[in-house]
Amino acid sequence: MRISQDLIDEIVAHSRDDLPNECCGLIGGNDGEMTSIHRARNAAATWLRYEVHPSDQFRIMERIEEAGEDLVGIYHSHTKSEAYPSQTDINLADGWPDPLYLICSLEHPDDPVVRAFAIRDGAVEEVELDVS
Repeated sequence: MRISQDLIDEIVAHSRDDLPNECCGLIGGNDGEMTSIHRARNAAATWLRYEVHPSDQFRIMERIEEAGEDLVGIYHSHTKSEAYPSQTDINLADGWPDPLYLICSLEHPDDPVVRAFAIRDGAVEEVELDVS
């Protein structure tokens, strides 16, 4: 999946802006490319998990569709752990098997890491990001 460095930088910035809580958002795109980042509020408001605020989800999905894009990704941060899906993340993905899941780890604040995963039927598979 292709993604620009600018979009990666926006995910990292959002992750830092929402500290000490996890951040979350949706990613629009098509044809194997992520083209837009949409910040959402974390309705859970905690560093332990994320929950895309329902009204943000509705608004963002409309915006993605109006732009002629598809929902290709969901992102969130891990404030104190590695960029790998937790069991909570895996459980949340159960209802959304198609988008990729991008996780930004701020475990080492000066060296953030963003990784992508396909999560389907409880199985986690890392997906390489083609960052340009």
